[in-house]
Amino acid sequence: MSTLPMILLLSGSLRTGSSNNSVLRTAQTVALSEVRTVLYDGLAGLPHFNPDDDTDPLPASVARLRAAISKATALLICTPEYAGTLPGSFKNLLDWTVGGTEICNKPVAWVNAAAPGRGQGAETTLRQVLGYTGANIVESACAKIPVTPQMVGADGFITDPGVREQLCRVLGLLAGRHGRTSELDQT
Repeated sequence: MSTLPMILLLSGSLRTGSSNNSVLRTAQTVALSEVRTVLYDGLAGLPHFNPDDDTDPLPASVARLRAAISKATALLICTPEYAGTLPGSFKNLLDWTVGGTEICNKPVAWVNAAAPGRGQGAETTLRQVLGYTGANIVESACAKIPVTPQMVGADGFITDPGVREQLCRVLGLLAGRHGRTSELDQT
């Protein structure tokens, strides 16, 4: 079993071509060698939150979500804004975490990939909901990194070196590896 810090990557988007998904897939490729990343892919399979179902045994997909969060050292979220707040499917994911203790005191950060001046509603809601879960928001690792379609290659990964460097920095801050060199410093 690895002793490296593991950062669970949570996307708030169900869209295949989402820039939020590109951010997190790219984060996996630029992660420092001292950090493991795991991309959670169960958002679409979560049932609608119902407090009556937030008891043992949990629905299988919810149990998998909570287990993934529990195993993680930290969480990195990248979510779009929809109608001035979080998309319903991602708010649903977060609702399933409120009744558990998996996020409590866990380091959490987010990347806002929206165009300048956008995404504040999602950030505000995210901050509020994470407060209910008891998450430890790592302010220094929360970042606004606008991603345009021109920055994303045909393979869905971000090619812009500046964005890649910023993602590496975010992961390092979230994992507590402030002074480490990134993949870009080694090339």
